[in-house]
Amino acid sequence: MSLLIKICGLKTPDALDAALSGGADLVGFVFFEKSPRHLDLETARRLSAQVGGRAAKVALVVDADHARVAALIEALAPDWLQLHGSESPERVAALRAAFGLPILKAIALDEKSDLLRAEAYKGVADKLLFDAKPPKNALLPGGNGLTFDWTLLRDYAGQCADNDWFLSGGLTAENVGEAIRLTGAPGVDVSSGVEDAPGEKSADKIHAFIAAARKAQGA
Repeated sequence: MSLLIKICGLKTPDALDAALSGGADLVGFVFFEKSPRHLDLETARRLSAQVGGRAAKVALVVDADHARVAALIEALAPDWLQLHGSESPERVAALRAAFGLPILKAIALDEKSDLLRAEAYKGVADKLLFDAKPPKNALLPGGNGLTFDWTLLRDYAGQCADNDWFLSGGLTAENVGEAIRLTGAPGVDVSSGVEDAPGEKSADKIHAFIAAARKAQGA
């Protein structure tokens, strides 16, 4: 199975071009006002046209209502919806039914018992994304540059027959190879790990991350 690489939180044409030219499989766009990576709808339209089918587009939302989701779908025409809030399995199912898009649901991990929460989303979400649990009172549910104990996922690949999940949280070009080796992750997702400052992507870091992940896949 080919490793899937997702570069998230893209805001500018240059950053998007770096992800596309580097060979990212998925490119993520954040629609959450509290995030330094938040995208307005007009910019989303322009970046959507720039993708031109070279990667799958992912729209990230946090506990968004139907009207908000409908507006961003009209602007971005995403291939996936990423739900990074406290959306219940029922809410995931409702959004999937309403908009007909596959769902990537984020699950925050801190200890092994957190994996039990993932079970409720199997068969409801199309893929899961395991991220580090944010600090108490954090403004953002993800993109905080934090890792978690990757050994929590060491056996997960064997338990998940279809391997439909991503590893996220504090990944960088320097540690993604070890993360893939420890977890057997079929997909990796990065945002802050390819930035010079919050919301400011580095083309060099994007290219280095993708190259490191591909090298780890072939190791």
